[in-house]
Amino acid sequence: MANTPQAKKRIRRNDRRAEINGNRVGRIRTFIKKVEAALASGDKTAATTALAAVQPELQRGVAKGVLHKNTASRKFSRLTKAVSTLA
Repeated sequence: MANTPQAKKRIRRNDRRAEINGNRVGRIRTFIKKVEAALASGDKTAATTALAAVQPELQRGVAKGVLHKNTASRKFSRLTKAVSTLA
């Protein structure tokens, strides 16, 4: 258990940051799921618009430090490839 006031403050701060970061990651996952749902339904226009919405969210996650840039790049690349192969 934390003994010093600074350690107690760090615990409080870490809890707040973990909640905020969890919300950010959840928001990104929601946008990704919208693209995947459009892919599953076979609707290319909906998939394209959802893909356009997911790209800034991934970049925002990178900027905020909740995603590694290569992870975001990989996810966006795979989604783009899936949307482009949709006939």
